Amino acid sequence: MVGHTGRHFLQIPGPSNVPDRVLRAMDMPTIDHRGPEFAEMALGIMESCKRVFRTKNPVLIFPSSGTGAWEAAMVNTLSPGDKVLMAETGQFSVLWRNLAERFQVDVETIPSDWRRGAKASEIEARLVADKQHSIKAVMIVHNETSTGVTSRVDEVRKAMDRARHPALLFVDTISSMGSIRYEHDAWGVDVTVCGSQKGLMMPPGLSFNAVSDKAIAASKTNKLPRSYWDWNEVLKANQLGSWPYTPATNLLYGLRESIAMLEEEGLENVYARHQRHGEATRAAVRAWGLETVCVDAGEYSPVTTAVFVPEGHDADRFRKVVLENFDMSLGAGLGRLQGRAFRIGHLGHFNDLMLMGTLSGVEMGLDLADIPHKKGGVLAAMDVLKSKDEGVVEVPRVAVA
Repeated sequence: MVGHTGRHFLQIPGPSNVPDRVLRAMDMPTIDHRGPEFAEMALGIMESCKRVFRTKNPVLIFPSSGTGAWEAAMVNTLSPGDKVLMAETGQFSVLWRNLAERFQVDVETIPSDWRRGAKASEIEARLVADKQHSIKAVMIVHNETSTGVTSRVDEVRKAMDRARHPALLFVDTISSMGSIRYEHDAWGVDVTVCGSQKGLMMPPGLSFNAVSDKAIAASKTNKLPRSYWDWNEVLKANQLGSWPYTPATNLLYGLRESIAMLEEEGLENVYARHQRHGEATRAAVRAWGLETVCVDAGEYSPVTTAVFVPEGHDADRFRKVVLENFDMSLGAGLGRLQGRAFRIGHLGHFNDLMLMGTLSGVEMGLDLADIPHKKGGVLAAMDVLKSKDEGVVEVPRVAVA
């Protein structure tokens, strides 16, 4: 292991780098979570979450990882034996399916080669064929972190509407919220699932459910058991700026600060920045002569790029070389991509020079690991960053509690 100075480069697609501002915001004495000061802060955070999720409805916050938000979405809306339609787009959709099956939910899967997003036409065909409306929910991952593929949620909603099907729409935004354009209300999503550790620039430990009126109505009659995850108990306590159990107090300080940072930059500017970095990264991959996992240009992820290594080479060995020589962590290939691909994260608290350092480490690592490639990926990315106008939008001041 080479000795290193300076900061470690964490370029996995989450948990992402936590800004110093957020770390400092969490460095506070423990507060009375039943007192008036906490209630005022909590109510302000709940309102600010609505602005980020683009909804007028409640956004519930749980002390958990994103997996907890998956579970909360299901146990509050479904009953044992209910059928759901799952678009398999990568490892995280597989994990969501496995979780549903543990709750005796009947999962009908739309398989794929993991190189494309959820296909609205296939979902529409399945729903049209479901004359008895036995499918109770459609579940998709907005940004599949394992593959670098972003599904078009708005097209899925339009397909559901064309099919005139009453199923709920569940969307996993764990790696897209705060980084990729997302519209909970405008896209007709019923349950948005999210975690704190990616685009929201937080440590792991908070998860979210943004819920529609239709989803809340389903929670009044469904039969899956729940206690900790019960929306109705949380919503009742939230009215007073509280929770039915001890909340993650200091993480909420950090969340308040991270949302303030997003709104200071402006969400439109945040989305544009991630698009630029995704384009620059893919330009580097093309110049190296390597292949991205995602094959549809309309589904390229702005937050992570998954890259195949050539046949006969080991992506995990390459990642080890990069870590040992340059103190940089790249994402591993997951599931069926293990050993075949590595992932470059470019999301959250991130800028042009951080991306150039990342891509320089990748290019040097390709040399040291004897991965067949061409030179010039870093230069190609530089050309994109120099030529692309970020399209900065003037941001009005937003009062953040």
